[in-house]
Amino acid sequence: MQLEGSCHCGAVTFRVRSAHPVPYQRCYCTICRKTQGGGGWAVNLGADSATLKVTGQRHVKVYHAKLREAGARTRRSPGERHFCGQCGSALWLYDKRWPELVHPFASAVDTSLPVPPRHTHLMLAYKAPWVEVQAVRGDRHHQEYPEESIAQWHERLGLVDDD
Repeated sequence: MQLEGSCHCGAVTFRVRSAHPVPYQRCYCTICRKTQGGGGWAVNLGADSATLKVTGQRHVKVYHAKLREAGARTRRSPGERHFCGQCGSALWLYDKRWPELVHPFASAVDTSLPVPPRHTHLMLAYKAPWVEVQAVRGDRHHQEYPEESIAQWHERLGLVDDD
């Protein structure tokens, strides 16, 4: 599926090809919550990084989250969170450890996305106390990251877009 997205002010637009466009995964970690400004969670999709085309690249900024773990020094995440430097909209995540992937944030995608039949709620150990998990029967819950990838979830449910 071809995805088209943009920031709120329109300074940045992008398009990318995704075989895994169903926005099912809700991440409750502090990084997603604080950089997305959503309902306590963020959703990212899986896409082919080689197909990412950006207009307004000069407005794109990158943030490397600070990873804080008890008893360890704070370190910089290798993940690059791309956002609009004009309006602050989160756009996509890229991590060179998986160079074939880019993860557009569903909140920045303008293309009509499929409604997920189920959700996976992850990083619940880091959920803010005020956040209510809106789960339905069949949803999966994980205190940390699940072993099942975005691609595996789509494959398991027969939702891969091969167009």
